[in-house]
Amino acid sequence: MAIQLYNTTWELIDKPDRTQDDDDEMLHRAHASRYLWGGVGTAANRARGEWICSRVYTVLGRAEPALHHARRCLELVESHPTDMEEWDLPAAYEAVARAHSVAGDLDEARRYVELGRQAASRIDSAEDRAPLEADFATIRT
Repeated sequence: MAIQLYNTTWELIDKPDRTQDDDDEMLHRAHASRYLWGGVGTAANRARGEWICSRVYTVLGRAEPALHHARRCLELVESHPTDMEEWDLPAAYEAVARAHSVAGDLDEARRYVELGRQAASRIDSAEDRAPLEADFATIRT
């Protein structure tokens, strides 16, 4: 269920012409996914749940909760490094950068984009790096 909620949250993020009902559903699905991972998942699952919550809040233009979830994501990634994949750290930096951008703090957004790009550069697979690089390119700095 946590996986399905996470994936369908993405469908709503990518949906053109979302309605207010879609936005509400997107937010509730992200939180439900994170909640479920809290009971059955690993630290990596919890971090990724925080990441999707942060992403949804940035899509909605809500900086404060986006920063909260992005920081929590980064905290989980940094405190459980052996549980993470090599792309989790740059993804956490991306979340923090994007949330700072939405908040209008472009200096911090730039700082975290740079940290994220540095972390992504250590990923061996170009295929695994590409989505991160594409995400960094969409952050207003």
